[in-house]
Amino acid sequence: MAGDDRLMVSVSGVRGTIGATLTPQVACDFGCALAAMLGAGSKVVLARDTRPSGPMVRNAVAAGLLAGGVHVIDLGVATTPGAALMTRKLGAHGGVVITASHNPAPYNGIKFLQPTGTGLTAATAGRLKEIYERRGFVLADADRQGRESRNTRAHAEHVDAVVAQIDALAISAKRYKVVLDSINGAGCVETPMLLGRLGCEVMHLNGEATGRFAHAPEPIEENLAELCQAVRRYKALAGFAQDPDADRLVLVDEFGVFIGEEYTLALAAAFVLTRRKGKLAANLVTSRMIDDVAAAAGVEVVRAPTGEANVVEAMQREGCIFGGEGGGGVIEPKVVPVRDSLVGIAYVLQYMTDTGLRLSQLVSQLPRYTMLKTKLPCPAGQDGPLAATQAILAATHQAFAGETGARFNDADGLRIDLPAGWVCVRASNTEPILRIIAEAKDAATAQALVDKVRKAAEGVAG
Repeated sequence: MAGDDRLMVSVSGVRGTIGATLTPQVACDFGCALAAMLGAGSKVVLARDTRPSGPMVRNAVAAGLLAGGVHVIDLGVATTPGAALMTRKLGAHGGVVITASHNPAPYNGIKFLQPTGTGLTAATAGRLKEIYERRGFVLADADRQGRESRNTRAHAEHVDAVVAQIDALAISAKRYKVVLDSINGAGCVETPMLLGRLGCEVMHLNGEATGRFAHAPEPIEENLAELCQAVRRYKALAGFAQDPDADRLVLVDEFGVFIGEEYTLALAAAFVLTRRKGKLAANLVTSRMIDDVAAAAGVEVVRAPTGEANVVEAMQREGCIFGGEGGGGVIEPKVVPVRDSLVGIAYVLQYMTDTGLRLSQLVSQLPRYTMLKTKLPCPAGQDGPLAATQAILAATHQAFAGETGARFNDADGLRIDLPAGWVCVRASNTEPILRIIAEAKDAATAQALVDKVRKAAEGVAG
């Protein structure tokens, strides 16, 4: 957990630490704010992941919604894509998922959904934040309090929607042996349901929905040694790692080799383009692999700022058929317009089935880059963190201004494209940190790009 503990409010929702910045009062006030924004008599779907603090935060948000006269449909523990799908299917006016996604265990969060299931746009998220900050709540009287009901269909409905996009019988005939790591999160129930429908033999690691994470929850290489070992020991054809709300998917090949979170979207997109053609969308820090996959199929990639709501907005605006974010998040609008690990699993298995190739062979067909990701504390600065971040971005721009062929994009922090690679520095939507991401053909070039940004940042922040 970062030493600088702030309540983060952004297009990705609300994130904070339990017992510190994300209190029951904060959660209740955001419930009241959403009720004020939607209006009394509206209907909201409410779900949570498995974190032990989930019931507390969920109950506080529900109290605020009910007090504002909004009716609540409780899904219980559900994945974020499952909750998004049910928000749309039940005709709700919005949705709320209590989750901190991949953040460390001390965190929890509140993710808000539009009636379509996608996250709030930046403008709508800003409006909700404004209502929260000025406490512009309109509480209902005793006769107009919201009512609460329960719906237990999220798991089955989500699995059905995913299976409808693939040839389940063809996959089942392969009898794939796989290892699944659900990190004791929301994917523990419906992901085995999906794999069972696809005829897979499953070794399930961390498959109890306790929220007591068996390892750090972000699905990156340093946290997935157990999964890699299990794939080798079990002689499986693939390993799948989810994050706590099951919107992200990371892959391990049949040799127990961690493939990298950027490959999930590239492989899924390559599969989709074998069946239909159209524009793709990705955020600005997604690997250039997606551009190479698109170019091979003769289609275009639309880039958007980080945050799935921004990617979905670009998809809808540009008519994209598929998209996602490079951190393991695939977005299939034919299922639900949010990141969805179950779609990723199904599409990778279908791609293996269609081609007769193993996962390592599919990966070998993609161009290879080195991507480095690091983080720095986001300095508070005398005039606040936003001013300090802007100063770092300006210093970074100046540091690269003399580079031949440098192209600058400030739609999301600052991204610099160079002939040898690209680097981006941006403030996180979910933690009080700055993220530095660089990609090049070789590790030395990528590291040099990171080091140059770090030097510029340290020149400002010390």
